[in-house]
Amino acid sequence: MPRPGAAALDRAKSLLDGALGPSKVVTGEGALAAFAGDESENDPVLPDIAVVAESADDIRAVLRVASETGVPVTPRAAGSGKSGGCIPVGGGIVLATAGMKAIKEIDRNEQIAVVEPGLVLGDLHAAVEAEGLFYPPDANSLSWCALGGNVAENAGGPRAFKYGTTRDYVLGLQVVTMGGEALSIGRRTKKGVTGYDLTALLVGSEGTLAVMTEAVLRLVPKPETVVTLMALFEDVYATSRAVAAMLGARVVPACVELLDRATLDAVRRAGVSVDERASAMLIIEVDGAEVTTELEMERVGGACDAAGALAVLVAQDVAQRDRLWAARRALSPTTRAMAKYKVSEDVVVPRAKIGALLETVDVIRETTGVSMLTYGHAGDGNLHVNFLWNDPAQVADVRVGLDMLFRAVVDCRGTLTGEHGVGLSKASYLPLEQSRAVIDLQKQLKGVFDPKGLLNPGKIFPRVGHGGC
Repeated sequence: MPRPGAAALDRAKSLLDGALGPSKVVTGEGALAAFAGDESENDPVLPDIAVVAESADDIRAVLRVASETGVPVTPRAAGSGKSGGCIPVGGGIVLATAGMKAIKEIDRNEQIAVVEPGLVLGDLHAAVEAEGLFYPPDANSLSWCALGGNVAENAGGPRAFKYGTTRDYVLGLQVVTMGGEALSIGRRTKKGVTGYDLTALLVGSEGTLAVMTEAVLRLVPKPETVVTLMALFEDVYATSRAVAAMLGARVVPACVELLDRATLDAVRRAGVSVDERASAMLIIEVDGAEVTTELEMERVGGACDAAGALAVLVAQDVAQRDRLWAARRALSPTTRAMAKYKVSEDVVVPRAKIGALLETVDVIRETTGVSMLTYGHAGDGNLHVNFLWNDPAQVADVRVGLDMLFRAVVDCRGTLTGEHGVGLSKASYLPLEQSRAVIDLQKQLKGVFDPKGLLNPGKIFPRVGHGGC
């Protein structure tokens, strides 16, 4: 994308220095590198300016200056995203909100929390659980991802099967639009149908419509008991039968995580002992009242046995449970270390089609010769299909494999992303899933919020033609 001209940048920097003070405005090339990339495989892009925001007033000032000077601005929280959503592809200003970390309120009676965008998800979990409450969304990067990015991407996580995603817990937002106008949308109450649901629209809009300064989050009572099980299978396709059997037994686990053989091998190399006969694993968690959790644990075990499990093991204490989840949450960095290059895709298919998608992965592996492994959230059909390679010449094979994967997902009546977002990574493939009319309608909405196209440009929409078609 074309970068802004020197005159516009000089004017923007001058105005930002005047409005915020030079301590919040970063321009040195070395310092700007920290704002250039994210956890995706997209190439980092150095911004021209970064602003370290400390308040909603700072955010208003940045968006006012950006609009006035015509300089693009890219919002950024912790930079943990996997789709290139906070990469400043047009240069300009990066608006960093990681310093806004306050929990402004936890209301036990109304069961809500009011938070700023830089708050780390794991810190929110600890704070509300100390009050006997629970915030279910649990992205695997919870130890460092921030709520601003979670809201922008509608983050999910293992517990989404039972509890839903971030959008299900955002009641209201304080946001700023291009030009610096502050808006209060949504509500603090459990119910409310006044006007259009702008809150739901902005959650998952990937920072292309407005910038969050505050969120009102719905909380639920903390589960009384949590039980974690590990089920091992000789055949990865048996895991689909096990999930179906659980649902048939009227059990909706909090989490059902799938690991295929290649992923299990990576877990073994990370030091977790797993039966060598196993070609697949399910990590299953049930929670709730102690009496019902005991019954659900028995039904889950029975469902896995009926599907042909080699073994079903129950974590005996919190330490054992934490070790099991630590291995699961470390999968992304663990697999990254397995090859020089990696692409981790985030696709969703109906649960009944998980087996068909895994068969497609086998076909892609055989067709392209690229190493692959799959893990993810079997309960809601959200799988992370990873491509791993060392030879740069294999990039063309990877692209063939990605095209095969995405077309298979759409053929299964699935969707191209469940929790990572479209961002840069999948913009060219959007027309595989959405019609031209649907894409044009979304572009019109973008134009209402951001008429000059300056807020997080280059994300979501294909820049030319139909890209992936």
